[in-house]
Amino acid sequence: MWADLARHTNRLVPDASVAAVADALDYLCLAQLYLRDNPLLTRPLAPADIKPRPAGHWGVCPPVNRMLAALGPLQAAVPDGYELHVLHGAGHAGPSALAHAYLTGRLGNAHPGLSQSEAGLRELVSGFPRANIGGEITPMIPGHLHTGGQLGPALAIGQGTVLDAPHRLSVVLIGDGECETGTTAASWLATRALHGTGDHGTVLPVVLLNGLRMGGQSVLSMLSRSELTAYFTGLGHRPVYSDGLDIAQLRQALAKTLDAAQPLGIPGPSSVLVVTLDKGHGAPAPLAGTPAVHKTPLRDPAGVPAEFDALAVWLTSYQPDQLLTSSGRPRPHLLPALPLSRTKPDRIAASRGCVAASTQVAVHAAGRPFAKVVSEVLRTRAERGAFRVFSPDELASNRLDLTDEYGRPAPWAVEVLSEELCHAWAQGYTETGRHALVATYEAFAPITLSLIQQQLKHRSVRRHAGLAPLPSLVYLLTSLGWHNTLTHQNPSLTTALLAGGDPTLHVLTPADPARTAAALAFALRKLDRCTIVVADKHSTVHQPLETLDEELRHGIAIWPHLTHPGPGDPDLILASAGDLPAEALTTLARRLRTERPGLRLRYIHVHDLTALAEDGPHPLALAPDAFAHHFGTRAPILLATIGNPADIHALLGPRHPGSRLTVLGYRDPGRPVSQEHLRQLCGLDDPGLWQLATALTDTPKEIPA
Repeated sequence: MWADLARHTNRLVPDASVAAVADALDYLCLAQLYLRDNPLLTRPLAPADIKPRPAGHWGVCPPVNRMLAALGPLQAAVPDGYELHVLHGAGHAGPSALAHAYLTGRLGNAHPGLSQSEAGLRELVSGFPRANIGGEITPMIPGHLHTGGQLGPALAIGQGTVLDAPHRLSVVLIGDGECETGTTAASWLATRALHGTGDHGTVLPVVLLNGLRMGGQSVLSMLSRSELTAYFTGLGHRPVYSDGLDIAQLRQALAKTLDAAQPLGIPGPSSVLVVTLDKGHGAPAPLAGTPAVHKTPLRDPAGVPAEFDALAVWLTSYQPDQLLTSSGRPRPHLLPALPLSRTKPDRIAASRGCVAASTQVAVHAAGRPFAKVVSEVLRTRAERGAFRVFSPDELASNRLDLTDEYGRPAPWAVEVLSEELCHAWAQGYTETGRHALVATYEAFAPITLSLIQQQLKHRSVRRHAGLAPLPSLVYLLTSLGWHNTLTHQNPSLTTALLAGGDPTLHVLTPADPARTAAALAFALRKLDRCTIVVADKHSTVHQPLETLDEELRHGIAIWPHLTHPGPGDPDLILASAGDLPAEALTTLARRLRTERPGLRLRYIHVHDLTALAEDGPHPLALAPDAFAHHFGTRAPILLATIGNPADIHALLGPRHPGSRLTVLGYRDPGRPVSQEHLRQLCGLDDPGLWQLATALTDTPKEIPA
């Protein structure tokens, strides 16, 4: 379908229109980098028209602009029911994205001050890099699913966007420097892991082989044409080449590439378009082909006469008055090659009754093992459709049985031994409105930290832009360090994410398998969150569920079955966060009630760590009176967490109870030790907890006179 559409538009839309769009994009990029006035050169260029400190990146713009121009007629002709997305993997293409959104009118729809008008054009050019939008690709520029600034995941994110979406084509523009990253390198081969996993759309990778990365020649450009062909063929992709100079040939190459492109998950080779236009094409001759074209090739044209002359020649060579009208609109001959501005509804219905539904999940799961109840939650969610589980070859190890009655993997559960790919696939899936879960070992999850942080930034900008919420990013961390070897002990993902302070972050530490099932059911129904569920696959102790509703709603609850009734502060407050801490502290609480019946206890379970955060951006953070209600004002507090003790201290911030609080949690032993020894080192063994509780509650004896 896509190849036929490309051939049809090649016949229908003149090459001259596409070439004019490419020139207009190049000119607008250059103008954004250098000009502060006189955007259409309606009078001779003067030094006062030039920004004193040009900023931005030119190098990637020309090849990106030619691809955007070549794709324009195809985007304009996409029939109802089909979608074409362009993902920018190549770094620093912000000027191109802004220029393209301006020409199509989408930028003005989102930001009226940048509409197609004389004032809008002047503002576009003079205001770059824009403080309120930025100079890179973000959701502030309409139509972008992936924020630029991090090289590597774009191809995998593009793959995620087309899973279960046979109506969708995602074109991913990949810089040749980006091809040096491990995530991109893995993405080519990883499509084999998607064979037989459903009916998917098509990804068209476009490698912008411009020869240079920021500091010098790219590795990919060191290959001869035959070596390059062998490389891509070995990866399962038939390369189609274009130098990008001849627009007609580029459009023909695009159609040829689409003709050979296979929907994702179909066995056999697919295709890749390789565009070899040199980096920074069009830059003045002395600088062309050098790393200087990466940013602004001419560093000070306002102050250096030779650079001023070179810039004047460069700008006028595009004949901007032939591309744009005096009112800032594209001239009529560009319009056939420009996609119309379309407003697409992106509202996703929020789930109702999340707490009630999740509570019912827990009631059904009560007393049953982790492996049964968690797998059941995921199967039930998959039956509702538009859901996928991604795991780095650890489902069985994490006791998640998602196979059918014949032992075959469920098509909606995909395993590939790359945490980065699992995250990127889930990111592409959720950014296009579907729910996903990443399930992995706790120790290996930090590999994806940077990707998660980038997606959180992307989501934050989406909210700032007023875009509708999307399904949450959900991680299940199990195979915890408490039952693993030294190399498999690392709870630092939650530590790093909590330090970022993102208000949508929730770190759930359920007390037992039933609560873990409820936590997952809850997280997979919510929108616009990042939820990390930390649960031990070995957990077998079950707690009463009478406070589960409160735990789900508020992230924290006092457990009445272990708490002495009545007003006033107790003698000791025990607080658990996680299943292993809950097992240890409930054992301690029962012993204290038996052997020290006069000791007044209060038991708290922290289901969501962000409930402990200082009163501020976190929605579940306890208000001061609620914090005092739970943690009192004078009693010693013994809190055990499943992660790093530093997480608790950092969350509490200025309202830290001071010396009243003792936090126990994971401590790196520095050498391989047994599980029992690890608990002893961390103070979570039964004798150690008893000794600590006794020390905290014993009344000091008076020294005789």
